[in-house]
Amino acid sequence: MIVFKSTQDQVLAALQAVSGIVERRHTLPILANVLLRKTGNAIQLTTSDLEIQIRTQAELGGDDGSFATTVGARKLIDILRTLPADQSVSLESVQNKLILKGGKSKFTLQTLPAEDFPLVQESASFGPAFSVPQKTLKSLLGQVSFAMAVHDIRYYLNGILFVAEGKKLSLVATDGHRLAFASAEIDVDIPTKQEVILPRKTVLEMQRLLSDKEGAIEMRFATNQAKFSFDGMEFVTKLVEGKFPDYNRVIPRNHHNIVVLGRTALLSALQRAAIMTSEKFKGVRLNVEPGALRVAANNADQEEAVDELDIEYSGDTIEIGFNVSYLIDALANMSQDMVRVELSDGNSSALLTIPDNEHFKYVVMPMRI
Repeated sequence: MIVFKSTQDQVLAALQAVSGIVERRHTLPILANVLLRKTGNAIQLTTSDLEIQIRTQAELGGDDGSFATTVGARKLIDILRTLPADQSVSLESVQNKLILKGGKSKFTLQTLPAEDFPLVQESASFGPAFSVPQKTLKSLLGQVSFAMAVHDIRYYLNGILFVAEGKKLSLVATDGHRLAFASAEIDVDIPTKQEVILPRKTVLEMQRLLSDKEGAIEMRFATNQAKFSFDGMEFVTKLVEGKFPDYNRVIPRNHHNIVVLGRTALLSALQRAAIMTSEKFKGVRLNVEPGALRVAANNADQEEAVDELDIEYSGDTIEIGFNVSYLIDALANMSQDMVRVELSDGNSSALLTIPDNEHFKYVVMPMRI
């Protein structure tokens, strides 16, 4: 049976959409495979790592009929990448093996039975579905994902908190030293507050798959799973269990020293100062005084960088230290021209926001220098 017969670019696009979660080495060899399920003229492609499952459907020609098998996902992609984009490729099933042909090339691939593929058991009790444009969710993830923890023993920090309440979707990420918050309006009114923590791997995969199109992404949350549907794809993921910190308590209120300045100018000054920091110590000093903001950094070799920016400011004189990477991450992931920096004193967290925009907040703790 000819499983599919189409151009290389169409087949590759369908495979790449689902293969991001596939590990090359796995304790279960079948998890390195993609499940191909043919029904009529349509083919369904499914991958899983037992925590995340991605499924898409494509019309890729071939024979009509029903057929199912699994084959090495990465190997199939690696072969297809070596073939020209407009070349016709076919995949044929012959005696428990698959034969991939393209031009004068021919590859015989080993398969494993479709019935052995471990599908993720979907929750029976998902909450109400709601949608946002894909580009909105992609933007929200971009504004907070850099603040996720990496391999933190507090496992609930290794991901992003999604909060759906009323007509608002909020995303929060923190690693204990900084916190990023972003929100957007949603299309339905969620009467009961829903909170879930999406794992780091899920977040990174979602960022890879989401496009800047206006097309909607539908979300549904259960107690132990989240389900996303977009562009003919279905994405099911386990959730991180645990209690996320109360982010509302972390966000400072009523800081009375406020600086509004150009985001790009501040980012450039910090990037220049960062050159003088070391891998072990990323500290920079910010001196804020009426009319001027000074950024300074030095290192163990007694080298120093000093940058000064003119600002409109008439508040207290403050000297405060920060991990320069934390400031650069936030500014680099914003797209607005201006940034608002709120300070209390040299020992309190700083709050970065966008002027006249309540949808983004970034809190960063000071460090001793």
